[in-house]
Amino acid sequence: MRFRLLRRRLTISAPRMAVRSALPWPFRWAVLAIVMGFCAAIGLWAFEFGKDIAGLEKGSKDQLMRLHAQVIELQTELATVKTERDQAQSVANTAGTLVTTERTTQEQVAGHVKQLEMENQSLRDDLGFFERLIPASGVDGLAIRGLHAELQGDGTLKWQVLVIQSGKNPPEFNGRLELTFSGVLDGKPWSAALPGELPAVKVRQYGRIGGAFEVPAHVQVKGFSAKVMDGATVKATQSIKL
Repeated sequence: MRFRLLRRRLTISAPRMAVRSALPWPFRWAVLAIVMGFCAAIGLWAFEFGKDIAGLEKGSKDQLMRLHAQVIELQTELATVKTERDQAQSVANTAGTLVTTERTTQEQVAGHVKQLEMENQSLRDDLGFFERLIPASGVDGLAIRGLHAELQGDGTLKWQVLVIQSGKNPPEFNGRLELTFSGVLDGKPWSAALPGELPAVKVRQYGRIGGAFEVPAHVQVKGFSAKVMDGATVKATQSIKL
């Protein structure tokens, strides 16, 4: 008998038990309402406190007005700066154009000056050339009236010989020009003839023969001489020192 009672208590067939609160339901609703009201009061207090800290309610309108005024002021300043920038850019463009024009003008003037200098030098050369064409008194026949040499920057010696034939209606002369260069090499005398075939001399009244001589390394050219040859006969000769 006892075993059956114990089995009924410990198995599924045992009687159901319900645990109920000792508080009545009106009191429970009142406690719940108090708690919710307290939470709502705390939330409202936190919201108001946050607005006070941020100052949104007191100075929001004034701040908005100040911000609006600042935006307008900044926009005005920006427009002024843009206008000044455009003016400065215009002045800079004008100055650049003037500088370019002045530079072009200077280059053109320099080109004209250089051309005039070249023309002046050419006129001087022509004047000297025609002065050398004037025959000396008592001189007749073939003669070398001009001998010129100039050392260039590339180590070559540019030379020129002027040959004239005086007299009325002289016959055409056909011959050869023989050049000899002299100087110093390592402290010793040095001389050399113009290499290659001798330049031809074909003159009726006057003729200019010119060319370039490649100076060997370490040679200092001190002078050169020219001879007009008619076969093996020397018709005219002249020497200069450099």
